[in-house]
Formats: sequence, structure tokens, C-alpha cells
Amino acid sequence: MSARTQTRPSSATRGGVEVRLPWWALALPALAFVALLLLILNPADAHASSGDPAVGELIERIQQTVLRQGS
Repeated sequence: MSARTQTRPSSATRGGVEVRLPWWALALPALAFVALLLLILNPADAHASSGDPAVGELIERIQQTVLRQGS
């Protein structure tokens, strides 16, 4: 006795799903990539913000904690 196998409907193999993206869905990631690449190539243009020094101290403490736990 042979078991029946299920076959795909013929409409699934003929037609595909057409997806259309707006222009900005491709342009924005490309623009972000280019901006980050330019910052890597010329880090002198990437100025640090002159914000609250507490933020810098917090980041420094987090770095120290992570480095201390890693070793």
C-alpha cells in the first residue's frame, strides 16, 4: 500500500509575490552607511559633544566594569 504525497498547487509555482519598496527604504540605509564610512575614514570630523561630564564618567565606569569582569 503506497502513501499519497501532497503536491503543491500549480498557482504557487507559477506566480511569485511582488514586493515593491519605496525609494527611501533603500536610500536611507545607504545614506547611513556612507555617513558612518566617512566618519571612519576621517575621524577628525567626528567631534565629541560637550555635554554633561557625568555621562563620560558613567561610560568610563561601565568600561572598567566590563574589562574587570573579562579578565
